[in-house]
Amino acid sequence: MSAHPAVLMRLVASAYAAAEKAGAIVRRVLHSGELGIVEKTGANDLQTLADRLAQQSICASLSKRFPKITIIGEEELTAEEVREDLIESGQAEAVLQMGCPAEYKDLKEEELVVWVDPLDGTKEYTEGLLDNVTVLIGIAHGGKAIAGVINQPFYNYQLGSSADLGRSMWGMLGLGAFGVELQDVPGDRRIVTTTRSHSNKVVTDCVDAMEPHEVIRVGGAGNKIIQLIEGKASAYVFASPGCKKWDTCATEAILHAVGGKLTDMHGNAYCYDANVQHMNSAGVLATLRNHHYYVSRVPQSVLQALKTG
Repeated sequence: MSAHPAVLMRLVASAYAAAEKAGAIVRRVLHSGELGIVEKTGANDLQTLADRLAQQSICASLSKRFPKITIIGEEELTAEEVREDLIESGQAEAVLQMGCPAEYKDLKEEELVVWVDPLDGTKEYTEGLLDNVTVLIGIAHGGKAIAGVINQPFYNYQLGSSADLGRSMWGMLGLGAFGVELQDVPGDRRIVTTTRSHSNKVVTDCVDAMEPHEVIRVGGAGNKIIQLIEGKASAYVFASPGCKKWDTCATEAILHAVGGKLTDMHGNAYCYDANVQHMNSAGVLATLRNHHYYVSRVPQSVLQALKTG
């Protein structure tokens, strides 16, 4: 460990540990069989006990150690005392041992904004599509996503009871990504990953315009970004305002850390300041390579349908 790790490195180290604990909470709730499902805005926008407990755990754990950071979580929860067993006080030693990029060494707590999606892919979670589920913690500075942690609570779940469940990965601009192996899609194939449960004509028109060789429809923004990094898809195309900043802050930071790109459908960057609107109103377009090609293929009708901002 560095003698005096920078605030950002300590925050990422704590976020990593908090994401691991949140992943364990998500597994525990599923195994209990009592999901506590409520509809927020409809059947495709659900919240479970796991969402609620995982967010309480992450937010309370980070705010206890870093009281001056701004934390924005997906779930609107009533203010209440968080149980002590939900608090994670540990930090990932592997993160603390890394040197902080020079441009971030002097950042202060109050300059950082943390975006939390405690359970990305809730609908899939309730349907047993567990490989779609992730925990997302993104860190922004000056409106830019600079670091993130993704936990996959059920990674390896299909291998049976003998497998080690779950994995975490993290990334930072200027450092790269860790806990995941970077791979490219074989050959010149265009494989587009997109939503499985939030589609409409604008979404499908945009996907078709990319002239993909294959389309993968799955849940979870975190899951789709991992597909890009691991070479299972070449573009994540979602021409809809359904995605939020807590879906893309962590994922964008990790993707950008390995040379990828995430923008809206117009090719513009999103801002992650504390006071921005939560909705990614102009959709999401993410790639590991050849981002310009995909931006150039977005139909004018789609651009007109999606406002920037």
